[in-house]
Amino acid sequence: MAVRTPDPHPDWEPGDEPVVQPPANPGWLTDLELAEVRGRLPLLYVEAIPVRVDGVGQVTEVGMLLRANAVGEMSRTLVSGRVMYGETIRDALFRHLEKDLGPMAFPLLPASPVPAAVAEYFPLPGISPFTDDRQHAVSLAYVVPVTGTCEPRQDALEVTWMTPAEAASDALSAEMEGGRGVLLRRALAAVGALT
Repeated sequence: MAVRTPDPHPDWEPGDEPVVQPPANPGWLTDLELAEVRGRLPLLYVEAIPVRVDGVGQVTEVGMLLRANAVGEMSRTLVSGRVMYGETIRDALFRHLEKDLGPMAFPLLPASPVPAAVAEYFPLPGISPFTDDRQHAVSLAYVVPVTGTCEPRQDALEVTWMTPAEAASDALSAEMEGGRGVLLRRALAAVGALT
């Protein structure tokens, strides 16, 4: 079976091909491009749950970020962000941990890129427990031990350390947006932090 490409338009002249300029930063999108992509494709995110562990690797504390949204409402959340084009999951995870927790957090990234939990966010409620009114997104969630000092940066106001039971409580889940309380519980359960 022969495969052939369509003939060029009859008015086409050699040299009429469009010149494609590479973007200044090929891994990042402008606000307009991002809005266009969000309307057409699911985006890949990483989310991290910073934890402190004891000498045998059991989770003793969970770090929760406190953030203010655009209208000034406070909420608890996880370290999260998009994976850029051409970026490995490991690099994206490290970049977002450093962005939210500071350069002295010293995260111990997992040896395997297999996440503790996966969440699929939809713009319409009811399809899954996870919602994001901006987009359809798939998020890979990791439980990441940190050994250094966490000093929040960017839009995070503080990091609060609590026991796994406190982090998985209904009260804290009520403070989290988009179903992230469910994701937090699933990830903590996957590493044996919830009994």
